[in-house]
Amino acid sequence: GLGIFALLQVKVLPYQSIDWFGPAKQAKMPSPSKLDKKEAYHNKLCKYLDTFEKAFIVHADNVGSKQFQDIRKGLRPESIILMGKNTMMKRSIRLYCETTGNDKWACILEHLVGNVGVVFTNSDLGDIKKEIDKYKVGAAARVGVVAPNDVTVPAGPTGMDPSQTSFFQALGIATKINKGTIEIVSDVHLIKAGDKVGASQATLLSKLGVKPFKYGLNILQVYDNGSLFDPAVLEITDEVMLGSVAAAIANVASVSLATGFPTLASIPHSVINGYKNVLAVSLATEYDFPLSKKVKDILANPGAFAVAAAPAAAAAAPAAKKEEKKE
Repeated sequence: GLGIFALLQVKVLPYQSIDWFGPAKQAKMPSPSKLDKKEAYHNKLCKYLDTFEKAFIVHADNVGSKQFQDIRKGLRPESIILMGKNTMMKRSIRLYCETTGNDKWACILEHLVGNVGVVFTNSDLGDIKKEIDKYKVGAAARVGVVAPNDVTVPAGPTGMDPSQTSFFQALGIATKINKGTIEIVSDVHLIKAGDKVGASQATLLSKLGVKPFKYGLNILQVYDNGSLFDPAVLEITDEVMLGSVAAAIANVASVSLATGFPTLASIPHSVINGYKNVLAVSLATEYDFPLSKKVKDILANPGAFAVAAAPAAAAAAPAAKKEEKKE
């Protein structure tokens, strides 16, 4: 009877009021100021997407605030650097593509990874790349840093006293003592690009006073009116293109001459070769034509030709000097 009476005295709590896992965490809404900042950032990015047709995706690791400020000043007003959270940039670009129906900028979304930003411009991409590279500064090798480039220690005197020879031996660097200082015998490939800098390597470079790395905005991709390409393409100059075309034409001409199949590239060579053959026949026989007669006269009396050519050469030299002075 007492057990039943005790059960009747228990006050059963409603299910909803039971707190099984502690107080529930409510999602915090962003403050109005944060929402305003996000909206302003979105509008600014959309404005840039409308205004500019070219851009660089740049990596900004190891770039100091003062250095970054100098880069901004150097690129204005032709170009603008935009940094921000990758999620915000991706969201704004997606919304821009959806609302405008213009998906040309969608190709850069997958490259917005890591500490990156976008340099917008309408100017010549090669000129802007040179301006960005101009602000790269030298930096010492720190322990644990991934080397952005190969580091080679050149052969020659180090200025270090002989007591530190063991330090070089630990790194496997051949040395000799010359005039009371340690001298490296041959060039040493100390660090490979992509490897982490070790303590001994960093110490050696510090003692030698070498700053092997240059840090600045590193261009990852180049955007031009809906297309993405590697920045190495910008290194191709008009001279390089002309050299490649000339080499290709020379190859076509060689194949044409070897196979006897005439092409536009081989016709000038065929004409010259034909003239040489005709001239050779004329020189070997009594048959003459105006040009071959001149050659025969030169061969018959080379001394007279040399006397006649000397005044002409002397007169040409001062004229060339005057032209150089005018330039």
